[in-house]
Amino acid sequence: MAVLAATPALPLHEAGKYVAGAYIVFVALILVYVAIIAARLQRVERELGELARLAEQRADGGPAREQAEGDRHPASDRATPGREAEEMAGNV
Repeated sequence: MAVLAATPALPLHEAGKYVAGAYIVFVALILVYVAIIAARLQRVERELGELARLAEQRADGGPAREQAEGDRHPASDRATPGREAEEMAGNV
């Protein structure tokens, strides 16, 4: 403990540079995070709008993509993430 008490503190003019640098890096990381989240949100909103449009078309009796039971392949019935959204969008 005596060694820690004997070590001098950094003068403010030297420490200020490091503190400012740390704040700049921290703010830059927050800005990058916000940009990534905004891009994801924009993509999700675009996909949601597309799904809403397709659902409205189906409800209005518009062109619906229906398949007969014999047209389906067993491999395509596997549950995969986002499978329902792709089927609604007609991407499958």
